[in-house]
Amino acid sequence: MTASPAPERSTPPWRATAALRGAVDFLHLIRFSHTIFALPFALLACVMALRVPRLDGTPVPMDAGTVAWRTVGVVLCMVFARSAAMAFNRWVDADIDARNERTAGRHLPAGLLSKRQVIGFFLACSAAFGASTLLFLPNWLPAALAPAVLAWLCGYSLAKRFTVTAHLWLGVALALAPVASWIAMRGEIVLDTPRDLLPTFVLAAAIALWVAGFDIIYACQDADFDRREGLYSVPGRWGVPRALRIARWLHLAMLGVLAVWPFCFPHLGLGWIYAVGWVVVAVLVVRQHRLVRPDDLGRVGFAFFHLNALISLGFCSMAAIDCWF
Repeated sequence: MTASPAPERSTPPWRATAALRGAVDFLHLIRFSHTIFALPFALLACVMALRVPRLDGTPVPMDAGTVAWRTVGVVLCMVFARSAAMAFNRWVDADIDARNERTAGRHLPAGLLSKRQVIGFFLACSAAFGASTLLFLPNWLPAALAPAVLAWLCGYSLAKRFTVTAHLWLGVALALAPVASWIAMRGEIVLDTPRDLLPTFVLAAAIALWVAGFDIIYACQDADFDRREGLYSVPGRWGVPRALRIARWLHLAMLGVLAVWPFCFPHLGLGWIYAVGWVVVAVLVVRQHRLVRPDDLGRVGFAFFHLNALISLGFCSMAAIDCWF
């Protein structure tokens, strides 16, 4: 018997006070806990930007004050950019969510927040994202690239209306995290030597494959709905069994990219600790695919959030330790 996906909850399981209810609603609106998917990769890029020498072997000169301000800037940019993109997603998808039994309980369809409130939150987070890029000055690249980054992040919300590659669009959106963090920390070096960005592009490719794969798994819950609504998704277009096979191939490609990454860039200094991290990721990916079957989607939520959070935190922690020491 196939287990139906549980409807999403719009309210926390505990009783919030009136003073906190508004803040809690917005945090649940944007699924703030899901920041854990991309933020560790951004912080990993920060560590690597400090410890990995230039391509010519010379160390990266950076004083403690600059490191502190730029790290704070990376965290703020990550939080505000993702919050703006999620608010935009909830706003433009409000009518679609209202017609989907699984998502009808979200804040806008349920009337817990108004569209005006969500638009205001989106504009505030967008402005805060732009302001946060000023922390990187005199490195002006983050501020110059901020509009394009935000446009790509928000564009994902519209992609499923016209392309089946929307899952990969989301993957690239999260993959921007290490690339943007590297540019924020080493902007001057990137301007002098653009090839300095190559290691982060390979890491970004792995992230894009990983995210696209687990987004396809998550979308299996709405395969029938997407087909009825004419939305472009891999499960809606080709069915759940084939979608799960595509997700497996994407995750296999991700593991392959992560396996060759240290060998392509030996100056990263990644060794046995990184190798252990890779094995942990491989085990968790296999576990994720064993949890979800075409005839049983009841554990998609666990596979989506808990296992992917472990993958992100575990891999990035071990890679950062290996790089630092």
